[in-house]
Amino acid sequence: MIRKLICCMLLAGIFSVNTFAQSKDEAAVTAAVESLRKAMIDADKVALDKLTAADLSYGHSGGKIEDKATFVDNIVTGKSDFVTIDLTEQTVKVTGNTAIVRHKLVADTNDSGKPGNVKLYILLVWQKEKGQWKLLARQAVKVPQ
Repeated sequence: MIRKLICCMLLAGIFSVNTFAQSKDEAAVTAAVESLRKAMIDADKVALDKLTAADLSYGHSGGKIEDKATFVDNIVTGKSDFVTIDLTEQTVKVTGNTAIVRHKLVADTNDSGKPGNVKLYILLVWQKEKGQWKLLARQAVKVPQ
């Protein structure tokens, strides 16, 4: 009886670990999201360029949509300045060469020298290009107060 109980507990443990384990692609997308977060805080033009697709569509919570050049320029010049970015409640779903990431973003900003903070829900669409995950689309909505 005790043997059966121990076997059942071991099997349950194995299945629960597998449920929460990320695939190789999910782990790579998670790492790309973290690299993007850091690049946005650091205003790292080289990293931003590497992490974003040529056809990037970057949507803001206020409705403004930027292409890649505008997004990168606004971060690098400080028009869109993230001082801190905290991401929570993140989910990653990979289907083929496409990944969908959702998370909550809380950030301190200093856009064009004006301090502020934002609380947003974010949807990111990542596309695998030549083995690298690149941000293809982003849309933000304000978290209801």
